[in-house]
Amino acid sequence: ILPVDFVCSSEFGEGGEIKSATAAAGVPSGFMGLDCGPLSIERNAEAIRKAKTIIWNGPMGVFEMKTFESGTKSMMDNIVEVTKTGTITVIGGGDTATACKKYDTEGKVTHCSTGGGASLELLEGKDLPGVATLDDTPISQ
Repeated sequence: ILPVDFVCSSEFGEGGEIKSATAAAGVPSGFMGLDCGPLSIERNAEAIRKAKTIIWNGPMGVFEMKTFESGTKSMMDNIVEVTKTGTITVIGGGDTATACKKYDTEGKVTHCSTGGGASLELLEGKDLPGVATLDDTPISQ
């Protein structure tokens, strides 16, 4: 799911000028998109409510800064809610796992992994080096 609107700032930090932008219009010159906007948040929430399995890799914005955490925080809150109703939820990646820790949700999702790149490679069907070295030989008793 790609964002359709953004929260933008004139600088990377809490003190910049804040503007809204849309994907159609683009991010204004001299600004950077640091979070998804309210329409994107609602679209994500709707998709989360409909999903039976969710694999989330990467935060929605710069959640370490209060001004730009709304996208990530709302995504996390929505994922925690659907996990309670049986949706399988997998969080992958160091930054997203850090968001789990910040919002104290590590135990409220099905699985939280710091291995973002490895998680994506596993989904692609690639061999993971740590797993590839294992063999199927039974362990003797």
